[in-house]
Amino acid sequence: MEKSELKSEKDFITLYQDKGYSHNYRVSNGKLVDLEDKSSYDTEAVYIVAEHRFEGISNPSDMSILYVIKTKDGNKGTILVNYGPSNATDIAEFFNNIPKDNISQEANVLV
Repeated sequence: MEKSELKSEKDFITLYQDKGYSHNYRVSNGKLVDLEDKSSYDTEAVYIVAEHRFEGISNPSDMSILYVIKTKDGNKGTILVNYGPSNATDIAEFFNNIPKDNISQEANVLV
């Protein structure tokens, strides 16, 4: 898939999955949880290696962000988070508390 073909969240998720970022995550009780094997991670064990922001096509206030993640034990995957006025504060708080040294754009497909 070419960069110019990347339009939706699904396009980006598929591209990252093809690059080995196959785990899916959610935030629960202040931890990042792997949906498949139920591993959980504190903020210090999570590395954001790319992020992409999206606006809704029909409603620009429908916003989301795709985080591309590596964990301290080598798992790689993505989490798609809605953000904006109605965003769940526990999810936003988790990502805001990831140490700045754990955030880069090293895996960003657009760089």
